[in-house]
Amino acid sequence: MYKDILVHIPTERPMRPAIDGSISLAAHLNAHLDAVAVGYIATSAAYVVEGGAAAAAVFELERERAMERAEAALAIFRSEAVNAGISHACHPLGAIPMDAAGTLGEMARLHDLSIVLQPDPTQGSFDNDMPGEILFQAGGPVLFLPYTFRGTFKANRIGICWDGSPLAARAMRDAAPFLARAEAIVIITINEADAACGEASATNLARHLGRRGLSTRTVGLSATRADIQPTILSLAADESLDLLVMGGYGHSRLQERFLGGVTRGMLEAMTIPTLMSH
Repeated sequence: MYKDILVHIPTERPMRPAIDGSISLAAHLNAHLDAVAVGYIATSAAYVVEGGAAAAAVFELERERAMERAEAALAIFRSEAVNAGISHACHPLGAIPMDAAGTLGEMARLHDLSIVLQPDPTQGSFDNDMPGEILFQAGGPVLFLPYTFRGTFKANRIGICWDGSPLAARAMRDAAPFLARAEAIVIITINEADAACGEASATNLARHLGRRGLSTRTVGLSATRADIQPTILSLAADESLDLLVMGGYGHSRLQERFLGGVTRGMLEAMTIPTLMSH
């Protein structure tokens, strides 16, 4: 069960989807919710600290302003959390992006689930980098909320994107608390006949989930590599899914990002909440 949840509240992008989604989920699960927001210090400002007392004063002023931005974002979260009556705590950070990514990754490793906002390719923002950093550093499940998300989070109808890989298996296990409460579960396969899943086939997955008392239905689809992500999202719409579960492929360091094609495509175009594990 997810009883200890972390949410990243953006400071440079609209924050309402992250606030609404995380608070509604925490309220539903009776979970504690830690909110962290980062006021970013320009990388160039970080180097002036080596330039003597005057330069250090400039850096400290930048840090104070960054903390003010983080506090302002968290003030909105705090008001909503108090109104919802959930257990919560706020963690403002003022840091250069690289340091912030490391801190967020460390925090995520201590929580059952991390919630982040889908990167918005139309906006240049360090807040676009942090969700991917959390995914690759958390060591656990990360719930991506679309930046178009509105209202209350729910996971009544869940799609498991299954290719028999270790990452898909990790995501499926990490989603167990959601799966246990789901009204419907759809196992989604793409080109399974070509994937050579062997023992880790969708049929065997359905049997093992059945032993947990989970009823599933399998939908097998065919698609070219370039069409996998839109094919999944199209099926999600047809099936009225509330949540997708999938492995997060690739590896990443800030400013040196290597995402798998389907993972990258999903982060760019997701239309429903998606739980990923790396």
